Amino acid sequence: MTERITEPRLWQDNGWTARVIKNEDDDGWAVAMTPDGQAEPALVGPWTMGRDKKNPKPLDTAAFNTLVKTAHEFVRRHEQQLHAALHQQIEIAHQGGRVTVSLDIEPDEENPSAMLRATDAAGDLLAEVRVPPSFKLTRASASAWAAGGFTPVRSR
Repeated sequence: MTERITEPRLWQDNGWTARVIKNEDDDGWAVAMTPDGQAEPALVGPWTMGRDKKNPKPLDTAAFNTLVKTAHEFVRRHEQQLHAALHQQIEIAHQGGRVTVSLDIEPDEENPSAMLRATDAAGDLLAEVRVPPSFKLTRASASAWAAGGFTPVRSR
């Protein structure tokens, strides 16, 4: 755990660091929220000017707690969106039953891959094939794969 810091432009507590910085785009100020252990901020947003309209308003407990909550929610939403993009699934009707077709993408920088799977209503694996990570899982592509006997999918 990191040391607690409570300075007017730098707060560190609860796994986060808030740093008030000069806004590069205008004459105002911004606050960068960085999770402990990370080099880059997870969120940068505008910060309030102080009463002199020149310097930033100092950080305080209420502001810091609000910033931590906002940054945490931002990171959580980003993780949920990433998960949804990398792990998709669709249910289709096939031979009088329901089949779940899922696409799991492994976003490796050097060798990304993806796996297409079909499972029956009981959760038993019907088929599994490697596909390009660019494969688009739609109801039409899942139905076509099932209608073709779950044979390997060709790259387009």
